[in-house]
Amino acid sequence: MTLDRRAELGEFLRSRRARLRPEEVGLIDHGARRRVPGLRREELALLAGVSVDHYVRLEQGRTLHFSESVLDAVARALRLNPIERDHLYRLARPWSGAEPAAAQQVRPGLKRLLDAATEVPAYIVGRGTNVLAWNRLAAALITDFGALPPAERNKARLVFLDEGMRELYEDWPAKAADVVAYLRLDAARNPADTAIATLIDDLHRTSPEFRALWEQHELKDKTHGRYAYLHPVVGRIDLGFETLRLPDDPDQALIAYTVEPDSASANALRLLANWAAQSEVTPCVDRSPI
Repeated sequence: MTLDRRAELGEFLRSRRARLRPEEVGLIDHGARRRVPGLRREELALLAGVSVDHYVRLEQGRTLHFSESVLDAVARALRLNPIERDHLYRLARPWSGAEPAAAQQVRPGLKRLLDAATEVPAYIVGRGTNVLAWNRLAAALITDFGALPPAERNKARLVFLDEGMRELYEDWPAKAADVVAYLRLDAARNPADTAIATLIDDLHRTSPEFRALWEQHELKDKTHGRYAYLHPVVGRIDLGFETLRLPDDPDQALIAYTVEPDSASANALRLLANWAAQSEVTPCVDRSPI
């Protein structure tokens, strides 16, 4: 299936109404029983300064021809952050129906850059959280990507369907929530990508945790942050990460991990690098597109 933008728009707006209480936005709650949490449609329309019918047509996706002023007013009323605001615009505007993008390829220079980074775990992720390339240390830290079939080199599949991932991340629920938020934003940016739609369908069918998180309609762009890993060989490693998007292909991003110098995690990462150099971790030689 492909992304149903009208349904997605309605679900997104309802989820954002549900997280606001009348008293938070300066409205008087007269104590009447509410069938659903959060603001009613008429309350949101009042805050946005639009007619109730106009807002209802937006939430029901009856048309995708709303003015910038209306969308801005709704975004302000819902207190959307910049990522959520862009998402609203993306869903509420007509889509050209462009052809799906071609399979992603990693430039040889980037592959050489990954191979040269022997002390920094790094990999390149593409559309739909596909892992397109990696270095030996990233494989030692996360999983042996080269030993997996190309279709399984996918962060969302691994996080939700690989039991080893649940043990690897110290805070697996937080990692899982981040991955779903990344994937939802990616799906909206690439509505014609049937591989992303298939991935979402598969995870909906096989993972109750994914279904529950997907229904929350959270959005997040991968920029920087940190995760703690409980590695089976070297123990706990607390790593930050930085995301570098390619100027000529924003759908590809290089993820590189950093560590605090002279810390226990720095020592653990050095041990991991030594172990990776002597282990049978599969090098990144098969970089076929997913």
